[in-house]
Amino acid sequence: MAERGAAGAEQVLELTGGIGADSVLECVGTEDSVVQALRSARPGGMVGWVGVPHVTDIPQEHMFWRNVGLRGGPAPVRAYLPDLLQRTLDGRIDPGAVFDLTLPLDSAAEAYAAMDQRRAIKALLKP
Repeated sequence: MAERGAAGAEQVLELTGGIGADSVLECVGTEDSVVQALRSARPGGMVGWVGVPHVTDIPQEHMFWRNVGLRGGPAPVRAYLPDLLQRTLDGRIDPGAVFDLTLPLDSAAEAYAAMDQRRAIKALLKP
């Protein structure tokens, strides 16, 4: 799904017959992505907030009257990254559609630029 913001939330509602998703992961941390996640959840749904957000004020109007929950905290990446990275590189797990751009490690700057410019959702850097 390429849509962002209100259009992204509308796409989720369309895909779920107007109900919204039971669970939503918010992994970007911008105000727009938090609002999109909260608007994409069904009434009574839950949003998981991973990592360190860049938002200081939670837009409660998208939560309170629809009883949408928000839980999360910092991601303990160092605890599980080595194992997951090795499994991904070995082909034992498929990270799915999250990685839509694969570049060599020495192109890390290009990978970040592509994600920043929304040309890629998430880039996979290979040694």
